[in-house]
Amino acid sequence: MNNDDYELVYVSDGSGKNQLDKNKKKKEKLPEIIPSQTTLKMRIEKKGRGGKAVTVFYEFPHNPPFFKRLMKELKNYCATGGSFKDDTFEIQGDQREKLKPYLEEKGFTVKG
Repeated sequence: MNNDDYELVYVSDGSGKNQLDKNKKKKEKLPEIIPSQTTLKMRIEKKGRGGKAVTVFYEFPHNPPFFKRLMKELKNYCATGGSFKDDTFEIQGDQREKLKPYLEEKGFTVKG
């Protein structure tokens, strides 16, 4: 890379080592999520969790900001905890009966 690929951020000693890569600043283009065209797959997992059930959503389009907001909304709706990992999000407990009608009301197709 040449010096045109970097933006000078701060230099106190004149070495030019404090540079920011301009390519890292560009935001990743994420697909738009349209609920009527999105299928959410849901399953219950107990293995490796001390026998406690967890509702897991998986294989959804890659758009972490959208799904983090959705997960926060679902956690508030169920009044429980959860986490967002890789391309899945987990909500504590067996929440299938609550979440399936709620998500279908929002326009999503839910399998599982």
